[in-house]
Amino acid sequence: MSVRTALLMSAALLLGGCEVSSEIGKECTLVRKASPEEEQEFGRKFMPILEKEVAPKQDFISFGSIECEDLICVRDAAFPRATNEDGSVNPNAEAKGYCSKECVEGSNACEVKDTSGVLEGLPERMGCRALLLDQDTLDALRSSDEGFYRRTFGENNSPFFCAGAPVAQSGN
Repeated sequence: MSVRTALLMSAALLLGGCEVSSEIGKECTLVRKASPEEEQEFGRKFMPILEKEVAPKQDFISFGSIECEDLICVRDAAFPRATNEDGSVNPNAEAKGYCSKECVEGSNACEVKDTSGVLEGLPERMGCRALLLDQDTLDALRSSDEGFYRRTFGENNSPFFCAGAPVAQSGN
């Protein structure tokens, strides 16, 4: 066996045994595109979103989070808000969520394999679901004004993302 063949076989065996880790479920900061003034002042293209800018008990998706491999940070309606010592919401805290990615409805692509640093209970709720508008509405927006669409949704073409399923509300 030649040295080249041995090296190729060794590389294939090593790569075949490696499990690709995913950042799905890891905490991240929700961001928005910086205004031209903010970009000049802070030298950043994205700015953190604050708790006061996020409606309570609603899904939120943020594109551009550098903490996530796919640059997508999601906050589902059940994600806890940043609070002060007295338990009230801290409106000036950076809003957090968790790393996500696009997915195909019905797939198992959203399994959380590495649960270190993942919010307790999230892996069991994680699945592929629509977070944005439905597919027909996204297509219509893209067709009517592609520039607006790209500024708002980036290169995203799907409403489906890995996200925690809604938590059932108690009937108290």
